[in-house]
Amino acid sequence: MKDFDYIIIGGGCAGLSLAYELDIHKKLQDKTLAIIEPRNEYKRDKTWSFWKIIPHNFDDCVKKSWNNFSINIPNKTKHLECKNYPYQSIDSGLFYEKIIKKLKENKNISFYKDISEINSENSFIFNSVPKLDLNKNNLWQHFCGVEIETEKNFFDDEIMNLMDFDCEQKESVHFFYTLPYSKNKALVESTWISMMNDDSEKNYDNQIKDYVENHLNLKDYKITYKEEGAIPLFYPANKTEKNKINIGTAGNMTRLSTGYTFLNIQEQSRLIRKNIENINKIKLFEIEKKYQFLDKIFLKVIKKNPNLMPGIFFKMFDSSSNTVIKFLSNKSNIFEDFSIILKMPKWIFIKALFRN
Repeated sequence: MKDFDYIIIGGGCAGLSLAYELDIHKKLQDKTLAIIEPRNEYKRDKTWSFWKIIPHNFDDCVKKSWNNFSINIPNKTKHLECKNYPYQSIDSGLFYEKIIKKLKENKNISFYKDISEINSENSFIFNSVPKLDLNKNNLWQHFCGVEIETEKNFFDDEIMNLMDFDCEQKESVHFFYTLPYSKNKALVESTWISMMNDDSEKNYDNQIKDYVENHLNLKDYKITYKEEGAIPLFYPANKTEKNKINIGTAGNMTRLSTGYTFLNIQEQSRLIRKNIENINKIKLFEIEKKYQFLDKIFLKVIKKNPNLMPGIFFKMFDSSSNTVIKFLSNKSNIFEDFSIILKMPKWIFIKALFRN
């Protein structure tokens, strides 16, 4: 069986981002890389969205950017600007196509369906497959989104709706999310933050149909695309091993309070690329400890007080949009952190701080 210098387990967002980062910076000219990915074909299956707080390699895969967004609870709406940090939506189909085409031009990169097809004993491994603890008390952000198309112009494509909490909560946290790609196309998503113990939360088709027809008051439309997913709001159980680095969700790149992962993956990939020659000696990229601490408290509050979360999220945006965006994207300073913290209901968070 063939030997490789590097192996990437999992050819999804994290694995492909790292391979692309290494390739475009000429780190694989005299090194070999195997990517282990069981899927038979790459096609659009996800939408990655985030505020562009740092540069990334995939501006040509951005389906749409917005400089304005809204958040609403029943009978109240906030309209905010994000010109400094536009909200971007990446089409995974374009992402896969761009990367796979580039990687296949490099004779030192090979794809395999299973790691048993190669010799991995002497390779450095980057693992992007998370080992998830299916404890029933763990929180997930689970969702279903559909892209809808209308014959007539319907949407205001200059503003996206980040969170609409004017919907049934079922003792969890539930909101809708609308990304208008054009005046007649939009992604509408039903998103839950819960322990996934109530199967009725997963009745996404009915939830979306009711929201589109009775909340958006849109009757004449067709569904052109659908995606589902579940993001763990807890760290996976992947262990640190010699000659192996966990990346992506497996490497704790998901911000637990938000589910945002894409830009953290890009920063992690950049750090690995810069230090690839001394990969065994580097300090791994991680989300700052202060965010891990604050997220732990925040998730305790969600578990204990899900009914209060729409108001808490809404109140958070009383701070300037730039401050909130930087906080949610792991780029805030201590003064911005306190600006957010002071907007929160103090006693609830203090009790969560001392709760096991």
